[in-house]
Formats: sequence, structure tokens, C-alpha cells
Amino acid sequence: MELSKNTVLITGGTSGFGFEFASKLIGLGNTVIITGRNAQKLEETKQMLPAVHIIQSDVSKIEDIYDLYDQVIKKFPDLNILINNAGEMRKIFLNEERELSDITREVEINLMGPIRMVQEFLPYLKRKPNAAIINVTSGIALMPFPIAPIYGASKSGLRSYTQSLRVQLKNTNVKVFELVAPGATTPLNDKFKNDEGFNEKMLMAPGKLIDEAIRGMKNDSYEIYPGLAKIMRIVTRVAPKLLLSQTAKMYEKVASGK
Repeated sequence: MELSKNTVLITGGTSGFGFEFASKLIGLGNTVIITGRNAQKLEETKQMLPAVHIIQSDVSKIEDIYDLYDQVIKKFPDLNILINNAGEMRKIFLNEERELSDITREVEINLMGPIRMVQEFLPYLKRKPNAAIINVTSGIALMPFPIAPIYGASKSGLRSYTQSLRVQLKNTNVKVFELVAPGATTPLNDKFKNDEGFNEKMLMAPGKLIDEAIRGMKNDSYEIYPGLAKIMRIVTRVAPKLLLSQTAKMYEKVASGK
């Protein structure tokens, strides 16, 4: 895929992978729009990346997606790439009481958000001669992750949805990519830093990760596995219970230290 002179919409673009995508795609000569829930963070990102366009929007809210579509199509009619990057990961202990409206928050953001974004923007993207959807999943989508069970379920669901979407769009001009991201030094992982068994040296630099993602997109590699995600993919195939046993031990240590 050609990655210059495109118009790109990135959800969750104020930090982590979204910020790196925005920075690097602007550097390649693309028009980039980012969204985020926090107006102050959007303005701070605009100061760091003056060429970026910002829109406050929350992918977990249907009305925000409708409004985002109207704004983007009016202001950026050449839109042809959607990157579903916005995500949240929380430690959740399922044997504790929690409000029903709260327990599924990651599903609303990580799974229902991308599904609704695609559903809203797809008819427009299909009218473009060259278009793409990039869904950011996770190495955790390949296996259960007991310490963040709802996050793991949401990313596994997004992976399954992305594969089905690719099949259904096979005969259109819309390419469907999945970025299976390993752990990285982003705010998403900050909450795990003090946990026993957490090894920050295993985390990938987000800039390097997105460089691999962009190379994969340029080469039309529809499933992109940067860094340790390649190893996780192999291990889950040849020894599917191994990674689960390791993540279960991590959970037990964290749960016992609460």
C-alpha cells in the first residue's frame, strides 16, 4: 500500500501507538486527523505535532461516532485510511464486586468502538480507489491474560472480527490490516510496572513498533507481528498452554500481594 498523500483518521492519537502513527505518517506526507477523549491532551499533541488535526471524540459513545463522521467527511473529504487504535487495559479481579456498567468498559472501547467506527465509515471508504482499515489488537489477543481478562477478551474479539472483515471486503478497494502489538513502553502498561514478574526490558519501544507496522502496510502484510508478537504467535500454536501458565503465575503473584 502507498503510504503518502493519504488522509488518515486515527482514534486515540494523543499518546502511545496513536501518537507514533500520527507523527510518522505526517512525516511521510499524509494528512492526519487524531481523536481523543481529553481536550487538553489533544491540544498538547497539537503543540508537539503542529500539522496534526484534532477532534475530541470518544469511541465508546455512539453519538460521538456519528458526530465524528459528519465532521471528518465535511472537513476531510479525501479520507481513505482509518486506524482503530483507541484502547484501555485495566487490572480486574473478577471475584470482586463491580458495577455492571463498569465491568465491560474495555469491550465498549476496544471492541464495540472499532466495530462501530468501521460500520459508520466503511460505505465512504469503499468509494475510494485505495483505502484501508487498520485495527490495533495485541499479542494478548492470542491467549488469555488473567490479570486483565476483559482487555484480553476484547482484543481477541477484535482479532476475530478483523479476520472476518478482511474476508468480506476481499473484493473491494478496502484493505484490512491487523497490528498485533506486543507489550510496549506506552501509558497502557504503566499500571503494571510495580507488579512482581513485570519486566520492562521485555517491552518494545513504540516508535520501533510503528516503524514495523508501516513497513508491513507498505508490503501489504495484512497481519503484522512486531517484536515479541512473532514469538507469541509461534508459542501459542506449538504449546498453547505454556503462555497461559506463565500469565496465570503473574496473576497469582499480583492477587496475593493486594
